[in-house]
Amino acid sequence: MPKFRKKPVIIEAEQYDGLKVTKGVCHDCADRSHVHTIHDHQIVFLEVGDWVIPEPNGVNFYPCKPDIFAATYEPVD
Repeated sequence: MPKFRKKPVIIEAEQYDGLKVTKGVCHDCADRSHVHTIHDHQIVFLEVGDWVIPEPNGVNFYPCKPDIFAATYEPVD
């Protein structure tokens, strides 16, 4: 089977701490903290420690669990 490497991409992301307002977190719904994804406008609830990452369109966002984020991304100077 052929092997592939994920293209290097620089993203902006912020870790949700349960208190502060995070970019991409919905403020219009009465539900607990969540983001609306680009995929069928799903609502995905956040847990403390999740990272909030923008979709390529820059409008929608999605959460990423801390262990997956650490395995996929590294800090950029």
